[in-house]
Amino acid sequence: MKFMKLGSRPDTFYTAEAVRSVSSEVSSDLIIQVKGSRYLLHKFPLLSKCLRLQKLCSESPDSSSQHQVVQLADFPGGVEAFELCAKFCYGITITLSPYNIVAARCSAEYLQMTEEVEKGNLIQKLEVFFNSCILRGWKDSIVSLQTTKALPMWSEDLGITSRCIEAVAAKVLSHPSKVCLSHSHSRRVRDDVSCNGTESLRHNKSGNKGWWGEDLAELSIDLYWRTMIAIKSGGKIPSNLIGDALKIYASRWLPNVTSNGHLKKQAVSDSDSESVSEVTSKHRLLLESLVSLLPAEKGAVSCGFLLKLLKASNILNASSSSKMELARRVGLQLEEATVNDLLIPSLSRTNDTVYDVELVMTILEQFMAQGQSPPTSPARSRMAFERRRSRSAENINLEFQESRRSSSASHSSKLKVAKLVDRYLQEVARDVNFHLSKFIALAEIIPDFARHDHDDLYRAIDIYLKAHPELNKSERKRLCRILDCKKLSMEACMHAAQNELLPLRVVVQVLFFDQARAAAAGGKVTDLPANIKALLTAHGIDPSKHAAPLSTTTSIHAEDNWSVSGFKSPKSRSSTLRMKLAEDDDFNQNGLPPDGIGRNSRFKAICAIPTQPKKMLSKFWSANRTTTEKNRVKSV
Repeated sequence: MKFMKLGSRPDTFYTAEAVRSVSSEVSSDLIIQVKGSRYLLHKFPLLSKCLRLQKLCSESPDSSSQHQVVQLADFPGGVEAFELCAKFCYGITITLSPYNIVAARCSAEYLQMTEEVEKGNLIQKLEVFFNSCILRGWKDSIVSLQTTKALPMWSEDLGITSRCIEAVAAKVLSHPSKVCLSHSHSRRVRDDVSCNGTESLRHNKSGNKGWWGEDLAELSIDLYWRTMIAIKSGGKIPSNLIGDALKIYASRWLPNVTSNGHLKKQAVSDSDSESVSEVTSKHRLLLESLVSLLPAEKGAVSCGFLLKLLKASNILNASSSSKMELARRVGLQLEEATVNDLLIPSLSRTNDTVYDVELVMTILEQFMAQGQSPPTSPARSRMAFERRRSRSAENINLEFQESRRSSSASHSSKLKVAKLVDRYLQEVARDVNFHLSKFIALAEIIPDFARHDHDDLYRAIDIYLKAHPELNKSERKRLCRILDCKKLSMEACMHAAQNELLPLRVVVQVLFFDQARAAAAGGKVTDLPANIKALLTAHGIDPSKHAAPLSTTTSIHAEDNWSVSGFKSPKSRSSTLRMKLAEDDDFNQNGLPPDGIGRNSRFKAICAIPTQPKKMLSKFWSANRTTTEKNRVKSV
């Protein structure tokens, strides 16, 4: 920390009452009022250095009275700054530091203590000290920059704020590999830059290149924003370090968000004099400023951090542009997210859902819109083409492998996002206000190839059916159309075969594909009937390919766990089918009651052979078999 003493008596220390005591040594002929304080002073030493006081005294109507009164109601810096200037005029030693240099400089400018009035006046001395000492120190520059908040207009007009920002940014850019210039938090190192420009650094091997992030986090958001803009414009700091600095600042100033989507009490009651709306407005401005500072490069900040900002923007009611920018950035790296990250509380008055599904849909649209597939090769010039032809076969093969790896990475991200969406659906499916159309839209936004299996999707459908028992038959059919029974594992099929909530068509399909897979798994692929093999081929199923095991990586509530005990009995499966057929017949288009009247012949025929599921399936599928399939059966 730099200090400087100015005055004719450097060995004497004066308190705040020194001005009044000096004025009592001579006859007082001037009364100056500064923000409620009155000073009895003599004109001669004071007016000789302050042009503004000379003008005020000459223009005062009571200039002939014994005690002339001068009002300084708009004096910048307050009483302390005025006493510092008055002490200088009377030759009393004053002490300057980064904490009072800004106020002293603004006060001297107000009093017009320039070189034209008197050589060696206060403004010139303050400028020399500020440029040669204050701006050369890391800590001193930040402290002085912080003090400009008290006098923003004066500091801007005098160029103090801009000079401090330029000094801070220059130190970050000129020391990108230095890690020892921080004075805050756990680090016990600091820079000492003397007034002659020499610098003493103590190196800390355990530091990191983002040493400046925590120190700048003490600045107010407007000063921080300007400083970060200056640092980013230098082009020397990697984007990940910019992202780390933004994360430090957000954790320092943004309020924590509770699980139910509210701000913690201590975050909104930092100042008793400010209302909740005022604090929320400040937080909103802070968040929007941080969003505007995010580096353009993908991966500069983590997806989890972006989603935390998105949750905060939802709660603080940030601008739609900020939300869309965050959603776009989250979509670029959505494969890094977790289910908990996507559970964004919904605070909309027009939406009764627990979580903001619309915002997640926007994120998914951004993810699918980006160019995940490998871009087409641009046109090459003739010279570039000749260079490529001259390459060795080994280099060409290496480039091809690099391209394949890049393509598989994009494909892998879609596979991860597909799992993420299915597990997200399992969480939001429990919401009784979650509309069916939104569930289907979220599920269908993922392309078919991204889902290797449909076990997680089936689990989400099962949870949704349990949470929405009011769905009618057509709605359940509509919901289950997004499910591909061929991609269900053995365990999922066993559960679906006994699921009373599924539509009849789904249960029959599950039983059919499960029977075909069971035959294939037993090594009897060649003994399969020709009609079943034809149907398997028509549906794109390889009979020799076994189903993947059920994914167990998703955390499932106890009531949603699948139990497969007792599911292996063919009798139990056929009984479930008979029950589903009965249910389908009970709720026919005529609305007949379940008393046996009006049941169709298909149901009676199936009930007549309760212990022969194979014949039952052949009867059912024969009604829907195409002409081609019939011809294949006849040929057998």
